[in-house]
Amino acid sequence: MANDPLSVTFAALADPTRRAILARLSRGETTVTELAEPFDMSMPAISKHLKVLERAGLIERGREAQWRPCRLQAGPLRDVEGWVEQYRIHWEERLDRLGDYLRELQTREKSDDDSSEQ
Repeated sequence: MANDPLSVTFAALADPTRRAILARLSRGETTVTELAEPFDMSMPAISKHLKVLERAGLIERGREAQWRPCRLQAGPLRDVEGWVEQYRIHWEERLDRLGDYLRELQTREKSDDDSSEQ
């Protein structure tokens, strides 16, 4: 899995705590202590979540004197977006074809109704 960054990213995103941490970091950098506040878990548990996110390249942890800020790194999320985009295009094309088919059925129905009225 280490050779497949997309799998590492998806594995990191699979946990709701890690997704919540990323959501918080999307508003700007913050400390580990501030990130831990909303969660009912120990600091070592939070630290483990942060290590998973860091290994996936989703966050970066700095060191500024006593302050240890965490910040979001969006690169892996762009890779996920690119992967998902392929499927969005596929499903939009399928939905467009379904829409065309439904319009065709409506046209036939209207035509059949017009024929039966005469």
